[in-house]
This record gives sequence, structure tokens and C-alpha cells, in this order.
Amino acid sequence: MYREFRRIGRDLFLAGLITSHGGNLSVRLGDRLFITRRGAMLGRLKRGDVIETGLEEDDSGIALASSEVVVHRAIYRETAALAVLHAHPPYTVVLSLSRDAIVPLDSEASYLLHRVPVLAAEKTIGSAEVAGLVAPALRDYKIVVLRGHGTFATGQFLEEAWQWTSCLEAASMIVYLAELSGEKIKEYRRGTADYAHW
Repeated sequence: MYREFRRIGRDLFLAGLITSHGGNLSVRLGDRLFITRRGAMLGRLKRGDVIETGLEEDDSGIALASSEVVVHRAIYRETAALAVLHAHPPYTVVLSLSRDAIVPLDSEASYLLHRVPVLAAEKTIGSAEVAGLVAPALRDYKIVVLRGHGTFATGQFLEEAWQWTSCLEAASMIVYLAELSGEKIKEYRRGTADYAHW
């Protein structure tokens, strides 16, 4: 499990989807939660950077756990996820500042993600408010965006959550560049009008 944390953390950093000390990862095993340490460098994770704590109750590990642990716990309570990934992908964050959903233009993201909601909270980091917004939304979506902050993605394992995160950031870059070009977008997909309602 540690090797998977380390591999995904490194990929996130190298892809530019987190800063040196940003983002967090977690895995659920029964009633236990394994989550990256508060302030850990995901691109250079060491064994001591993965903290074990209770899924429902605090124990000695909670003092070192990521500040987003409240959000991760809520997601595990409300979904069937076994892994959660939180990142700060820049193109996705830029788009989140001006819209309530990100609707991809490219084929891959259209197929995999369809539509991704953008949620808004006043206290965007590690708050009960964020937990109360993100966890219910992830019952219906693989990934959601918190306006001005970043993404929360779920999966049965970390690599799956990483796939949704990477896919959304690529889609956001395509949307951003397409809009920047000023060119008229020609629709090529079937049933695109339905995307806004999913």
C-alpha cells in the first residue's frame, strides 16, 4: 500500500497537479483509514508520511493526519469508495472560478466523466462545510471540484481516483484552450445536450 501511495503521489507532483506540499491521499481498510501526513510532500513520500487512524473515531494518529481528514472520513461514510485523492489541478481550478460545472469537450473525458459539478464553500480547507458538500456529491460523481481549491476523486484504489483526476485536468485544459482560441466549437458527439442534466 505504501508503494501505491508513493507512486501516485509522485505522479501527481510530476504532472503539476499539486504543489510541493499540497494535496492528500487516503485508503480505507475496514474501520481504519490510512491518510497522508499533514504537510507531507506527496512527490517524496516516506513511510512515516502515511498515517493510520480510525475511520469513525480519533486515536493517536489523528494529530499527524492531513487537515482534510474530516472530508475523507465523510466520503467513506457516504460512498462505496476505498480510496480518495485530493489535488489542486490548475486548469480545473481556473475553470471552477467561472462556472458551476465542467462539461468536457474531448471524447475521453466526455465518455469517462460526462459532467463534473463545481461546489462552493466559504471555508474551503478541511472544514465540516466542505465534507457536507463533497461527500453527498460523490455518491453520483467520480470526481467533484471545490471552487478555487481543487478536486476530490474516489475509486476502489488510488490509481482509479488518479485516473479521474488526470482526465479532468486534461479536459479542463482543452476547454480553456478552446475558449481562448475564440474559434467556434463544432459539436461532434451524440446526446451532448443531456450532459448538463447528469
